[in-house]
Amino acid sequence: MAKVHSAQLDLSWRSLEARLPLDELPTFHRAFLSWRGVEGAAEMPLRRVQQRVEAELNKWVQSGEASREGDDLLISRAALSGFSAAEHWLIPLPD
Repeated sequence: MAKVHSAQLDLSWRSLEARLPLDELPTFHRAFLSWRGVEGAAEMPLRRVQQRVEAELNKWVQSGEASREGDDLLISRAALSGFSAAEHWLIPLPD
């Protein structure tokens, strides 16, 4: 994926994670890793899953597809295109 203009970085990764029920977060992270092509995500210990998620997010930052803001990551919604586990959580919350 090409470098994304900062105006298109409209989604906070931490906010996305916060929308998920806590007990669903490990499954979401494993699905994310599998979607990113990380082998063996389903069998990884939780600590390793967390480390690999951060590594994958850092790859987005290094490639210009995302931007760090403190300990959060800003991405474009388009970056998650095809990641079915995120679709439900990408629907905007009502005001």
